[in-house]
Amino acid sequence: MDRRNFLKTTLAGSGGWLLGAAAQAAPALIVPDRLRPQATSGIQIGDVGADRAIVWARADRTARMLVEWDVSERFADPRKLRGPWATEATDFTTRIDLSGLPAGEQLFVRVRYEDAASPRALSEPLLGRFRTVSRQPRDLRFVWSGDTAGQGFGINPDWGGMRIYETMRRQQPDFFVHCGDTIYADGPMAAEMTVEEGKIWRNLVTPEVSKVAETLDEYRGRYRYNLLDDNVRRFAAEVPQIWQWDDHEVVNNWSDSKNLADDARYREKSIGVLQARATRAFMEYAPLRHYGDRESERVYRRLPQGPLLDVFVVDMRSYRDANGANLQAEGEPGGSFMGREQLQWLLEGLKSSRAVWKAVMADMPLALQVGDGKNADGSPRWEAMANGDHGQPLGRELELAWLLREIKRQDIRNVVWFTADVHYTAAHHYHPERAAFADFNPFWEFVSGPLNAGTFGPNALDMTFGPKVVYQKAPPAQNASPLAGMQFFGQVDIDARSRAMTVRLKDVAGQTLFTQELPPA
Repeated sequence: MDRRNFLKTTLAGSGGWLLGAAAQAAPALIVPDRLRPQATSGIQIGDVGADRAIVWARADRTARMLVEWDVSERFADPRKLRGPWATEATDFTTRIDLSGLPAGEQLFVRVRYEDAASPRALSEPLLGRFRTVSRQPRDLRFVWSGDTAGQGFGINPDWGGMRIYETMRRQQPDFFVHCGDTIYADGPMAAEMTVEEGKIWRNLVTPEVSKVAETLDEYRGRYRYNLLDDNVRRFAAEVPQIWQWDDHEVVNNWSDSKNLADDARYREKSIGVLQARATRAFMEYAPLRHYGDRESERVYRRLPQGPLLDVFVVDMRSYRDANGANLQAEGEPGGSFMGREQLQWLLEGLKSSRAVWKAVMADMPLALQVGDGKNADGSPRWEAMANGDHGQPLGRELELAWLLREIKRQDIRNVVWFTADVHYTAAHHYHPERAAFADFNPFWEFVSGPLNAGTFGPNALDMTFGPKVVYQKAPPAQNASPLAGMQFFGQVDIDARSRAMTVRLKDVAGQTLFTQELPPA
């Protein structure tokens, strides 16, 4: 059964359950609906490997998570697992790390909740499906993008909700990478907004999205909000996800230099307090595998996808120094961006990878100039890696220079960068012949977004590493609404026979805007 037919047999309103499965799973006793736990946020699947997968869901009360998986959609011989309790401590979210799964298989998973007070009261089942990573070469497809529900653009029922998620689902990808800004905690939503050409954008609004997020429940409410969308839930039930984060999970452009003293929207002025609450909510709602006690909030990780691809998820937010002029010389403090430990991890992972392609999923672009206002002396303050100085690497650029030099020195091939963040789509080619710093091999970076947010750009390039715009599409006026049709994602196909990678930049309608084929080195 292909994915489209699979969804036709589901009840989309509750995240997708097979009618047959629901009948099979019905409890022996008739229980009033008010006694049954509800799981209206659907099911999410994440960080899938050859023999592992995260299964996530959320109940509306204290209840036990019950999980079954099978190779058959009819659940003829399911493996049953007794999962964790859903409690107030995690906003009733639960996850289970399935292990011992067969490699390269299409699997079906079913989740129910058992009420703590009435053990025979079971929720309606949620059904998901995913394919584990194959240990043998096979054609691969993944999609990526970022920026969900930003600039006040949320779920518009008149427009069909967050339509791009349905468009991506129809591409039948093996997985999806969300490159950050999974929520916009700092962007309040109104019931109506006047946008281009006097059109009206209407939002579904909840109390938690009506103001900037400050409390833990308000941060959680942002994630709950996104999962109200039918498109998002259908997508999450079918397409395994890989999440990373950026700034809007906390507040716009946050770093140690962020000062909210003059922002009247915030009663809580401490960035540290907001970061703590935001991190807690992200870790509860993201379908990712928690790293462990030593670094429980670690987001950067390596996710092998078989002989053709390794995915490296990096974190350009958690280990940075304060945003500033970004002009530190080698050895001067204040220029950390990814941090030495993460950089070394990335280099060692790239070096040890035996996959043909190495995809580095970044939450910010490498050479686009992304400003963050002015410093006290009037000089520009920078949010990303680039500093607007086209000469030799300085500040945060020194980390990238070191990494690119080592990739060349150790002859690591077929490294491609993918990102979002800037709210338009582009293809950039980096070459030492155009660069001030020339000790690296040429490489590509592809940018795509937003998923459901205002569209901006294009940004100016910093020429330190010799980037060239091969393609870009941005709106004629800044902060274009989703009604303008400029919501973007990228699609990557790797052919098992030729081992070539084909990258396509696409829009909300699924139209291909640009294609680049990359032969393996």
